[in-house]
Amino acid sequence: MSATTLPDGHVAQPTIGRQRLFVVLGGLYLAQSIPSYLFVAALPPIMREVGVSRTAIGYMSILLLPLVIKFIWAPWIDRIRPFARVHRAGWVFLTQIGVIATILALIAVGPTQIGCIIAIGFVASLLISTQDIATDGYAAKYLPEADRPIGNAIQGGSIAFGVVIGGTLGLVLYEHIGWTGMLLTIAAVSLLPLIAAAMMRETDPVPDARAPRPSIRAFLRRPEARQILWIALIYRASEGLVKAMEGAYLVDAGVPLTQIGYLSGISATTAGLGGSILAAWMVKTRGLAFVLALLGGLRTLCFLLFAGHALGVVTGAWPLFGAAGFQTLIRYMEIVALYSLFMAVTTSEQPGTDFTIMACAQLLVYLAGSMIAGKLADTLGYGWLFSIATAISAVAVIATVRLIASFDQQWSKPKVGASAPRPHT
Repeated sequence: MSATTLPDGHVAQPTIGRQRLFVVLGGLYLAQSIPSYLFVAALPPIMREVGVSRTAIGYMSILLLPLVIKFIWAPWIDRIRPFARVHRAGWVFLTQIGVIATILALIAVGPTQIGCIIAIGFVASLLISTQDIATDGYAAKYLPEADRPIGNAIQGGSIAFGVVIGGTLGLVLYEHIGWTGMLLTIAAVSLLPLIAAAMMRETDPVPDARAPRPSIRAFLRRPEARQILWIALIYRASEGLVKAMEGAYLVDAGVPLTQIGYLSGISATTAGLGGSILAAWMVKTRGLAFVLALLGGLRTLCFLLFAGHALGVVTGAWPLFGAAGFQTLIRYMEIVALYSLFMAVTTSEQPGTDFTIMACAQLLVYLAGSMIAGKLADTLGYGWLFSIATAISAVAVIATVRLIASFDQQWSKPKVGASAPRPHT
C-alpha cells in the first residue's frame, strides 16, 4: 500500500481490502463483547443462584465506570505505539491477552467471592475499554465514508453474538460443566479474535515530535466537532429514563418474569442482527438526518405508548410487548447511525480520541437518565416519568435534525451519511 498525493496537496490514506477490513472489525468487536457479557450477563445470575445478595450484585455496576471515562486516556492510545511496527493492533493484542488472563483468574476465586470478582472485573473493564479505543480509532480511520454504516452494522452484529457467547452460552456451560469448565471454554473462545489483530493493516507514520499531540483540547478546538458533540449529548437523553424502569414497570403491570426474560433475549438478538443491517442500508440510501429523525420519531411514539399505558389510556400487555421490543430494535439502529455520524468528524491524527469523546458523551447522558429514573418514578409515578421522557425525546429529535443541517451547510464536506467515498490510491 502506498499513499497518493492529491491535487490540493493532501495525502490520501491508502485503502485496506474492503472484505478484509470487515472481517477484522467483526473479530475485533467480538473480542470485546464476549468478556463484557460474561461479566454483566452471565456472572450476576450465577452469583445469585449460589446465594450472593442482590445488594452485593448491584455493586457490579461499577464495572461500567471505565466505559464512561475512557476518553481521559484515549489520547495516550492514539499517541503511544506498544510495538515499533504496529500501533492499534499492538493495543488490541496486549489488552485481549490481559482480558483472557482475568477470565482465567476467576477460576481461583469462585462465584461467591464478590469482592474479588468485582476487582478482577474492574481490571477487565479497563482493558476492554482501552481495547475499544484502539478498535474504534482503527474503524474511524480506515473505513471509507461509504462503508461507515456497514462497519457500524458489523459492530452491532458482533455485539449480538457476544451476548449469545458470553452471556447465554456462559450460563448454559455453567449449568452443564460448572464454574471452571465455563471459564476455560470462554477463555479459549476469546483466543480466536486474536486472529483479527494479526490481520490488521495500519499505515500510521512514524511519530514526529514536532506534530501536534493527540488531546481532548484538540478535539474541542474544532467547531464542527463541538456541533456533533452536542448531538451526542442530547439525542439519547430520554432513553435512560425509560430503559432503566422498563423491566420494573413490566413487573408492576403484572407481566411474568419468564415472559420478560424471553422478550429481552429474543428482541436483543434479533434487533442486534436485523436492526444493524437495516440501519446500514437506510443510512446509505437515505442519509443520516432522515434516519435519525425517523428513529427518534418512532422512539418518541414508543415512549408515548408507555406513558399512555401507565396513565390508563392504553390497556393490555401486548402494546407494552410491542413498544419494549421495538425500542430495542430502535436502539441498535440508532447506534449504527450515531456512530457513522461520529466518524464523520474524526481526524486521522487522533481518531480514537475523537470518536471516544463522543461515544462517552452519549453513554454518560444515557446513564444519567438511568440514575434518576427510579427517583422520578417514586416521586411522580410511571405516567409522569414516561411523559417527561416522551417530551425530551421529541425535542431532541428536532434539535438533532437542525444541528445536522447546520453541519452540512457550514462545512465543505460531503453530506453526512452520503455515499461519496474517500479518495482511493
